[in-house]
Amino acid sequence: MNEQQRGFTRLDSAPLNEGRIALAVEYQGGAYRGWQRQADPPMASVQAQLEAALSQIAATDITVVCAGRTDAGVHAAHQVVHFDAPAGRSQKAWVKGGNSLLPNDVVVKWAVPVSADFHARFSATRRRYRYVILNRSQPSAYLAGMVTHVDQPLDVSLMHREAQVLVGEQDFSAFRAASCQSHTPWRFIEFVEVRRWQDFVVIDIQGNAFLHHMVRNIAGVLMAVGLGEQAPGWTAKVLASQDRTQGGVTAKPDGLFLVDVAYPENFALPVHSPGPSFLNGEFLKP
Repeated sequence: MNEQQRGFTRLDSAPLNEGRIALAVEYQGGAYRGWQRQADPPMASVQAQLEAALSQIAATDITVVCAGRTDAGVHAAHQVVHFDAPAGRSQKAWVKGGNSLLPNDVVVKWAVPVSADFHARFSATRRRYRYVILNRSQPSAYLAGMVTHVDQPLDVSLMHREAQVLVGEQDFSAFRAASCQSHTPWRFIEFVEVRRWQDFVVIDIQGNAFLHHMVRNIAGVLMAVGLGEQAPGWTAKVLASQDRTQGGVTAKPDGLFLVDVAYPENFALPVHSPGPSFLNGEFLKP
């Protein structure tokens, strides 16, 4: 794919058969109470906005299931959802038509038919988040709400070393919110990397699944060490304590992005590059 073609996808105008459809969605979470549909006010969630748009395209009620529910203020560069389409509509209708009915801060990236055994949540093998910190004296006017601003220098090398104790299958009780409803605190973390690119520091983390507030709590601990507020080795102590009260402040939602959800190859979902797009992806792990 050359430079002119990058970012452009041909959308088929032929109607798809009735059946299961997978969508990729990106959104700014600042205006919403999170992904999950809210009873009051009814359009305060990303899910409600998406379902309303798709229901208009389908001319009947549509309910979507997502790969991972994001909290209030959290963003997604690549959220995956599925729904069962009761009426045949084209890719162009689901994508272009859907986007014409959505607010500017929610966008459908692609729509593809999938087999009936595809499930956006339960078929996912891993999820990836990036926590983006603007680490300079002054905040950004145009990235307000999209990044977390830290106005003192962060020791990125130390943060990266600290983060390595989190890799593997472990009990993450010390990093879960009190309101977390998961039946188990055990999660498998494949990698955690902390890197700097210009004024940005990015915590890049991938695992099979995440507990409520887990990534934001990890970011809060790593930033405290990176700022010198806590001594090196504190991350390991917090992890070993299995006690959330030992973990310090939960980081703001502003800089957190769901950037990738992986599925078995047999589902043949479109390939993409993890975001967010305002970063130079070449410095990050592919």
